Amino acid sequence: MVVYLDNAATTWPKPASVYQSMRDCMENFGANPGRSGHSMAVRAERMIDQTRELLAKFFNISDPSRLVFTLNATEAINLGIKGLLKPGDHVITGSMEHNSVIRPLTLLSDHGVEVTKITVSQADGISPDDVRNAIKKNTKLIVLNHGSNVTGTLNPIGEIGRIAHESEVYFMVDCAQTAGMFSVDVQEMNIDLLAFPGHKGLFGPQGIGGLYIGEGINLVPLKEGGTGGNSEAYYQPEQLPSRYESGTPNTPGIAGLSAGLKFIMNEGIEKIRSKEEGLVDQLLSGLHQIPHIILYGPQTHKNRAAVISFNINNADPSDVSVVMEQIFNIAARSGLHCAPDAHKTIGTFKNGTVRVSLSYFNSPDDVNKCLEAVSAISRELAR
Repeated sequence: MVVYLDNAATTWPKPASVYQSMRDCMENFGANPGRSGHSMAVRAERMIDQTRELLAKFFNISDPSRLVFTLNATEAINLGIKGLLKPGDHVITGSMEHNSVIRPLTLLSDHGVEVTKITVSQADGISPDDVRNAIKKNTKLIVLNHGSNVTGTLNPIGEIGRIAHESEVYFMVDCAQTAGMFSVDVQEMNIDLLAFPGHKGLFGPQGIGGLYIGEGINLVPLKEGGTGGNSEAYYQPEQLPSRYESGTPNTPGIAGLSAGLKFIMNEGIEKIRSKEEGLVDQLLSGLHQIPHIILYGPQTHKNRAAVISFNINNADPSDVSVVMEQIFNIAARSGLHCAPDAHKTIGTFKNGTVRVSLSYFNSPDDVNKCLEAVSAISRELAR
Protein backbone atom coordinates (compact mmCIF):
# COMPACT_ATOMS: atom_id res chain seq x y z
CA MET A 1 0.00 0.00 0.00
CA VAL A 2 1.20 3.51 -0.83
CA VAL A 3 2.64 5.70 1.91
CA TYR A 4 1.05 9.03 1.08
CA LEU A 5 3.22 12.01 2.06
CA ASP A 6 1.87 14.73 -0.24
CA ASN A 7 -0.70 16.23 2.09
CA ALA A 8 0.44 19.81 1.48
CA ALA A 9 -0.97 19.41 -2.02
CA THR A 10 -4.14 17.53 -1.02
CA THR A 11 -4.82 15.50 2.09
CA TRP A 12 -5.50 11.81 1.57
CA PRO A 13 -7.26 9.82 2.79
CA LYS A 14 -10.23 11.76 4.12
CA PRO A 15 -12.45 10.87 7.07
CA ALA A 16 -15.04 8.27 6.07
CA SER A 17 -17.80 10.77 6.82
CA VAL A 18 -16.59 13.03 3.99
CA TYR A 19 -17.18 10.36 1.35
CA GLN A 20 -20.51 9.44 2.95
CA SER A 21 -21.74 13.05 3.02
CA MET A 22 -20.88 13.63 -0.62
CA ARG A 23 -22.61 10.43 -1.66
CA ASP A 24 -25.67 11.28 0.41
CA CYS A 25 -25.83 14.69 -1.25
CA MET A 26 -25.56 13.27 -4.76
CA GLU A 27 -28.07 10.50 -4.15
CA ASN A 28 -30.69 12.30 -2.06
CA PHE A 29 -30.66 16.06 -2.69
CA GLY A 30 -28.29 16.72 -5.57
CA ALA A 31 -30.42 19.53 -6.98
CA ASN A 32 -29.44 23.13 -7.77
CA PRO A 33 -29.53 25.13 -4.51
CA GLY A 34 -31.31 28.46 -4.46
CA ARG A 35 -32.61 28.05 -8.01
CA SER A 36 -35.85 26.21 -7.32
CA GLY A 37 -38.48 25.96 -4.61
CA HIS A 38 -38.82 22.20 -4.47
CA SER A 39 -37.70 20.24 -1.43
CA MET A 40 -34.44 18.91 -2.89
CA ALA A 41 -33.24 22.39 -3.85
CA VAL A 42 -34.26 23.75 -0.46
CA ARG A 43 -32.40 20.96 1.33
CA ALA A 44 -29.27 21.63 -0.74
CA GLU A 45 -29.42 25.34 0.04
CA ARG A 46 -29.93 24.64 3.74
CA MET A 47 -26.85 22.41 3.81
CA ILE A 48 -24.76 25.16 2.18
CA ASP A 49 -26.00 27.73 4.69
CA GLN A 50 -25.21 25.37 7.57
CA THR A 51 -21.69 24.80 6.23
CA ARG A 52 -21.18 28.56 5.94
CA GLU A 53 -22.23 28.92 9.58
CA LEU A 54 -19.90 26.09 10.58
CA LEU A 55 -16.96 27.81 8.85
CA ALA A 56 -17.86 31.10 10.52
CA LYS A 57 -17.71 29.41 13.91
CA PHE A 58 -14.48 27.66 12.98
CA PHE A 59 -12.69 30.91 12.04
CA ASN A 60 -14.56 33.13 14.57
CA ILE A 61 -16.36 35.12 11.88
CA SER A 62 -19.27 37.10 13.31
CA ASP A 63 -21.31 37.36 10.09
CA PRO A 64 -21.49 34.10 8.06
CA SER A 65 -22.74 35.97 4.97
CA ARG A 66 -19.27 37.51 4.64
CA LEU A 67 -17.81 34.08 3.95
CA VAL A 68 -18.08 33.22 0.26
CA PHE A 69 -17.39 29.89 -1.40
CA THR A 70 -14.82 29.67 -4.19
CA LEU A 71 -13.30 26.93 -6.32
CA ASN A 72 -10.14 26.83 -4.17
CA ALA A 73 -7.74 29.07 -2.25
CA THR A 74 -6.23 30.39 -5.49
CA GLU A 75 -9.57 31.75 -6.66
CA ALA A 76 -10.17 33.22 -3.20
CA ILE A 77 -6.79 34.96 -3.25
CA ASN A 78 -7.40 36.32 -6.75
CA LEU A 79 -10.79 37.66 -5.69
CA GLY A 80 -9.26 39.39 -2.68
CA ILE A 81 -6.23 40.86 -4.44
CA LYS A 82 -7.81 41.87 -7.75
CA GLY A 83 -11.06 42.95 -6.15
CA LEU A 84 -9.33 45.31 -3.71
CA LEU A 85 -6.23 46.82 -5.31
CA LYS A 86 -6.27 49.67 -7.81
CA PRO A 87 -3.53 51.61 -9.67
CA GLY A 88 -1.63 53.77 -7.22
CA ASP A 89 -2.12 51.37 -4.30
CA HIS A 90 0.83 49.82 -2.49
CA VAL A 91 0.87 46.19 -1.32
CA ILE A 92 3.35 44.38 0.94
CA THR A 93 4.10 40.67 0.67
CA GLY A 94 6.89 38.21 1.44
CA SER A 95 9.48 36.25 -0.48
CA MET A 96 8.03 32.84 0.43
CA GLU A 97 4.61 33.17 -1.19
CA HIS A 98 2.84 30.74 -3.49
CA ASN A 99 2.24 31.71 -7.12
CA SER A 100 -1.42 32.21 -6.24
CA VAL A 101 -0.25 35.44 -4.59
CA ILE A 102 2.81 36.31 -6.69
CA ARG A 103 1.22 35.99 -10.13
CA PRO A 104 -1.78 38.26 -9.46
CA LEU A 105 0.53 40.82 -7.86
CA THR A 106 2.94 40.64 -10.79
CA LEU A 107 0.07 41.27 -13.20
CA LEU A 108 -1.22 44.19 -11.14
CA SER A 109 2.28 45.67 -10.90
CA ASP A 110 2.16 46.03 -14.68
CA HIS A 111 -0.95 48.16 -14.23
CA GLY A 112 0.12 50.67 -11.60
CA VAL A 113 0.02 48.74 -8.32
CA GLU A 114 3.25 49.08 -6.32
CA VAL A 115 4.53 45.84 -4.79
CA THR A 116 7.08 45.52 -1.96
CA LYS A 117 8.42 42.01 -1.44
CA ILE A 118 10.15 41.48 1.92
CA THR A 119 12.84 38.81 2.26
CA VAL A 120 11.63 36.14 4.69
CA SER A 121 13.74 34.05 7.07
CA GLN A 122 13.26 30.38 6.27
CA ALA A 123 13.68 29.60 9.96
CA ASP A 124 11.65 32.36 11.60
CA GLY A 125 9.28 33.73 8.97
CA ILE A 126 8.79 37.36 8.08
CA SER A 127 10.04 40.07 10.45
CA PRO A 128 7.24 42.23 11.90
CA ASP A 129 9.67 45.16 12.03
CA ASP A 130 10.37 44.78 8.31
CA VAL A 131 6.63 44.85 7.62
CA ARG A 132 6.11 47.92 9.81
CA ASN A 133 8.99 49.74 8.12
CA ALA A 134 7.63 48.94 4.65
CA ILE A 135 4.25 50.61 5.25
CA LYS A 136 3.75 53.85 3.33
CA LYS A 137 0.96 56.39 2.94
CA ASN A 138 -0.51 54.53 -0.03
CA THR A 139 -0.18 51.03 1.46
CA LYS A 140 -3.55 49.35 1.14
CA LEU A 141 -2.84 45.66 1.74
CA ILE A 142 -0.46 43.24 3.44
CA VAL A 143 -0.81 39.71 2.05
CA LEU A 144 1.05 36.74 3.54
CA ASN A 145 0.78 33.00 3.97
CA HIS A 146 0.34 31.64 7.47
CA GLY A 147 2.67 28.73 6.72
CA SER A 148 5.02 28.12 3.78
CA ASN A 149 4.05 25.31 1.41
CA VAL A 150 7.78 24.66 0.81
CA THR A 151 9.40 24.73 4.26
CA GLY A 152 6.43 24.81 6.62
CA THR A 153 7.79 28.03 8.18
CA LEU A 154 5.11 29.92 10.08
CA ASN A 155 4.70 33.68 9.85
CA PRO A 156 3.79 35.66 13.01
CA ILE A 157 0.28 36.36 11.75
CA GLY A 158 -1.08 37.72 15.03
CA GLU A 159 1.69 40.29 15.34
CA ILE A 160 1.45 41.33 11.67
CA GLY A 161 -2.31 41.67 12.08
CA ARG A 162 -1.84 44.10 14.96
CA ILE A 163 0.58 46.18 12.90
CA ALA A 164 -1.84 46.26 9.97
CA HIS A 165 -4.76 47.21 12.21
CA GLU A 166 -2.81 50.02 13.90
CA SER A 167 -1.70 51.31 10.49
CA GLU A 168 -5.22 51.08 8.99
CA VAL A 169 -3.98 48.69 6.31
CA TYR A 170 -5.99 45.66 5.20
CA PHE A 171 -4.48 42.29 6.10
CA MET A 172 -4.98 39.21 3.91
CA VAL A 173 -3.88 35.73 5.01
CA ASP A 174 -3.47 32.58 2.93
CA CYS A 175 -3.99 29.73 5.39
CA ALA A 176 -3.71 26.89 2.86
CA GLN A 177 -1.13 25.03 4.99
CA THR A 178 -2.58 25.76 8.42
CA ALA A 179 -6.40 25.70 8.35
CA GLY A 180 -7.49 22.63 10.27
CA MET A 181 -4.11 22.16 11.99
CA PHE A 182 -3.72 25.53 13.72
CA SER A 183 -6.27 27.83 15.29
CA VAL A 184 -7.08 30.71 12.92
CA ASP A 185 -9.18 33.45 14.52
CA VAL A 186 -9.92 36.38 12.21
CA GLN A 187 -10.89 38.69 15.07
CA GLU A 188 -8.01 37.91 17.40
CA MET A 189 -5.50 38.03 14.52
CA ASN A 190 -7.02 41.17 12.90
CA ILE A 191 -7.47 39.37 9.57
CA ASP A 192 -9.53 41.30 7.01
CA LEU A 193 -9.38 38.76 4.20
CA LEU A 194 -8.87 35.03 4.82
CA ALA A 195 -8.37 32.60 1.92
CA PHE A 196 -8.57 28.86 2.50
CA PRO A 197 -8.85 25.62 0.49
CA GLY A 198 -11.24 22.88 1.48
CA HIS A 199 -9.15 19.99 0.24
CA LYS A 200 -6.12 20.21 2.53
CA GLY A 201 -6.21 20.39 6.33
CA LEU A 202 -10.00 20.81 6.37
CA PHE A 203 -10.30 17.29 4.86
CA GLY A 204 -12.82 18.29 2.20
CA PRO A 205 -12.66 17.32 -1.48
CA GLN A 206 -10.94 19.20 -4.26
CA GLY A 207 -12.91 21.97 -5.97
CA ILE A 208 -14.05 23.92 -2.92
CA GLY A 209 -12.53 26.77 -0.91
CA GLY A 210 -13.53 30.13 0.44
CA LEU A 211 -12.78 33.74 1.24
CA TYR A 212 -13.75 35.70 4.34
CA ILE A 213 -14.35 39.36 3.50
CA GLY A 214 -14.18 41.67 6.50
CA GLU A 215 -16.75 44.29 7.39
CA GLY A 216 -16.58 47.41 5.26
CA ILE A 217 -14.63 45.77 2.42
CA ASN A 218 -16.30 45.91 -0.99
CA LEU A 219 -14.43 43.85 -3.56
CA VAL A 220 -14.95 44.04 -7.30
CA PRO A 221 -16.33 40.59 -8.27
CA LEU A 222 -14.19 38.28 -10.41
CA LYS A 223 -17.29 37.15 -12.28
CA GLU A 224 -20.92 38.03 -12.82
CA GLY A 225 -23.89 35.79 -13.53
CA GLY A 226 -26.80 33.94 -12.05
CA THR A 227 -27.10 34.00 -8.28
CA GLY A 228 -30.52 32.38 -7.82
CA GLY A 229 -32.15 35.66 -6.79
CA ASN A 230 -32.55 39.19 -8.18
CA SER A 231 -32.88 37.62 -11.59
CA GLU A 232 -34.60 40.72 -12.98
CA ALA A 233 -31.48 42.88 -12.40
CA TYR A 234 -28.86 43.34 -15.12
CA TYR A 235 -26.16 44.20 -12.62
CA GLN A 236 -24.58 41.95 -10.02
CA PRO A 237 -26.41 42.10 -6.65
CA GLU A 238 -24.79 44.01 -3.80
CA GLN A 239 -25.67 41.64 -0.96
CA LEU A 240 -23.27 38.97 0.27
CA PRO A 241 -22.61 36.15 -0.30
CA SER A 242 -24.53 36.27 -3.63
CA ARG A 243 -22.36 39.08 -5.01
CA TYR A 244 -19.37 36.75 -5.24
CA GLU A 245 -21.02 33.36 -5.83
CA SER A 246 -22.33 33.48 -9.40
CA GLY A 247 -23.10 30.15 -11.02
CA THR A 248 -24.01 26.74 -9.69
CA PRO A 249 -22.00 25.96 -6.54
CA ASN A 250 -20.12 22.74 -5.87
CA THR A 251 -22.86 21.36 -3.65
CA PRO A 252 -21.34 17.87 -3.16
CA GLY A 253 -17.98 19.49 -2.42
CA ILE A 254 -19.53 21.73 0.21
CA ALA A 255 -21.23 18.69 1.75
CA GLY A 256 -17.85 16.98 1.97
CA LEU A 257 -16.24 20.10 3.46
CA SER A 258 -18.98 20.22 6.08
CA ALA A 259 -18.19 16.66 7.12
CA GLY A 260 -14.47 17.47 7.25
CA LEU A 261 -15.11 20.44 9.52
CA LYS A 262 -17.28 18.38 11.85
CA PHE A 263 -14.55 15.74 12.04
CA ILE A 264 -11.96 18.35 13.05
CA MET A 265 -14.26 19.90 15.63
CA ASN A 266 -15.03 16.50 17.13
CA GLU A 267 -11.36 15.47 17.25
CA GLY A 268 -10.10 18.89 18.34
CA ILE A 269 -7.41 20.98 16.65
CA GLU A 270 -5.06 20.55 19.61
CA LYS A 271 -5.21 16.77 19.27
CA ILE A 272 -4.63 16.98 15.52
CA ARG A 273 -1.76 19.42 15.94
CA SER A 274 -0.16 17.35 18.69
CA LYS A 275 -0.12 14.22 16.55
CA GLU A 276 1.30 16.07 13.55
CA GLU A 277 4.01 17.67 15.71
CA GLY A 278 5.03 14.22 16.93
CA LEU A 279 5.28 12.90 13.38
CA VAL A 280 7.25 15.95 12.22
CA ASP A 281 9.62 15.61 15.18
CA GLN A 282 10.13 11.93 14.36
CA LEU A 283 10.81 12.67 10.69
CA LEU A 284 13.15 15.61 11.31
CA SER A 285 15.09 13.71 13.98
CA GLY A 286 15.56 10.81 11.59
CA LEU A 287 16.58 12.97 8.65
CA HIS A 288 19.19 14.72 10.80
CA GLN A 289 20.85 11.31 11.29
CA ILE A 290 21.10 10.48 7.56
CA PRO A 291 24.35 11.51 5.83
CA HIS A 292 24.26 13.90 2.89
CA ILE A 293 20.80 15.27 3.76
CA ILE A 294 20.21 19.03 3.47
CA LEU A 295 17.18 20.24 5.42
CA TYR A 296 15.40 23.55 4.83
CA GLY A 297 13.25 25.67 7.11
CA PRO A 298 13.00 25.36 10.91
CA GLN A 299 15.19 22.54 12.16
CA THR A 300 12.70 21.32 14.78
CA HIS A 301 8.95 20.68 14.84
CA LYS A 302 8.39 24.04 16.55
CA ASN A 303 7.19 27.05 14.53
CA ARG A 304 6.35 25.02 11.45
CA ALA A 305 3.52 23.31 9.64
CA ALA A 306 3.80 19.61 8.83
CA VAL A 307 5.79 20.32 5.65
CA ILE A 308 9.44 19.29 5.27
CA SER A 309 11.73 19.98 2.31
CA PHE A 310 15.11 18.32 1.85
CA ASN A 311 17.71 17.44 -0.73
CA ILE A 312 20.39 14.75 -0.92
CA ASN A 313 23.60 16.63 -1.67
CA ASN A 314 23.54 17.46 -5.39
CA ALA A 315 21.08 14.77 -6.43
CA ASP A 316 18.20 15.93 -8.61
CA PRO A 317 15.14 16.05 -6.33
CA SER A 318 12.90 14.73 -9.10
CA ASP A 319 15.09 11.63 -9.35
CA VAL A 320 14.86 11.11 -5.60
CA SER A 321 11.07 11.36 -5.57
CA VAL A 322 10.79 8.96 -8.53
CA VAL A 323 12.86 6.36 -6.67
CA MET A 324 10.81 6.94 -3.52
CA GLU A 325 7.66 6.04 -5.42
CA GLN A 326 8.85 3.36 -7.82
CA ILE A 327 11.02 1.43 -5.38
CA PHE A 328 9.56 2.26 -1.98
CA ASN A 329 5.94 3.12 -2.85
CA ILE A 330 6.10 6.52 -1.15
CA ALA A 331 4.19 9.45 -2.67
CA ALA A 332 6.02 12.76 -2.17
CA ARG A 333 6.47 15.83 -4.36
CA SER A 334 9.59 17.32 -5.89
CA GLY A 335 10.31 20.53 -7.79
CA LEU A 336 9.42 24.16 -7.14
CA HIS A 337 5.96 23.52 -5.62
CA CYS A 338 4.42 26.50 -7.45
CA ALA A 339 6.56 28.78 -5.28
CA PRO A 340 9.71 29.85 -7.15
CA ASP A 341 10.22 32.85 -4.86
CA ALA A 342 10.42 30.52 -1.87
CA HIS A 343 13.06 28.41 -3.56
CA LYS A 344 15.05 31.51 -4.47
CA THR A 345 14.87 32.49 -0.82
CA ILE A 346 16.21 29.15 0.45
CA GLY A 347 18.71 28.74 -2.41
CA THR A 348 17.12 25.79 -4.22
CA PHE A 349 15.98 27.45 -7.43
CA LYS A 350 15.85 25.99 -10.17
CA ASN A 351 15.77 22.29 -9.25
CA GLY A 352 13.75 22.68 -6.07
CA THR A 353 13.54 20.14 -3.27
CA VAL A 354 11.91 16.89 -2.26
CA ARG A 355 8.89 17.75 -0.13
CA VAL A 356 7.21 15.37 2.30
CA SER A 357 4.08 16.58 4.07
CA LEU A 358 2.22 14.79 6.82
CA SER A 359 -1.36 14.70 8.03
CA TYR A 360 -3.40 13.43 10.95
CA PHE A 361 -3.94 10.16 9.06
CA ASN A 362 -0.24 9.34 8.79
CA SER A 363 1.40 7.04 11.32
CA PRO A 364 4.83 6.61 12.92
CA ASP A 365 5.22 3.56 10.68
CA ASP A 366 4.77 5.78 7.61
CA VAL A 367 7.56 8.01 8.89
CA ASN A 368 9.84 5.03 9.50
CA LYS A 369 9.27 3.79 5.97
CA CYS A 370 10.11 7.23 4.61
CA LEU A 371 13.31 7.38 6.65
CA GLU A 372 14.35 3.89 5.51
CA ALA A 373 13.77 4.90 1.89
CA VAL A 374 15.68 8.19 2.13
CA SER A 375 18.54 6.50 3.98
CA ALA A 376 18.82 3.81 1.28
CA ILE A 377 18.69 6.37 -1.52
CA SER A 378 21.32 8.51 0.22
CA ARG A 379 23.67 5.52 0.59
CA GLU A 380 23.23 4.59 -3.05
CA LEU A 381 23.86 8.11 -4.32
CA ALA A 382 26.90 8.49 -2.06
CA ARG A 383 28.63 5.37 -3.43
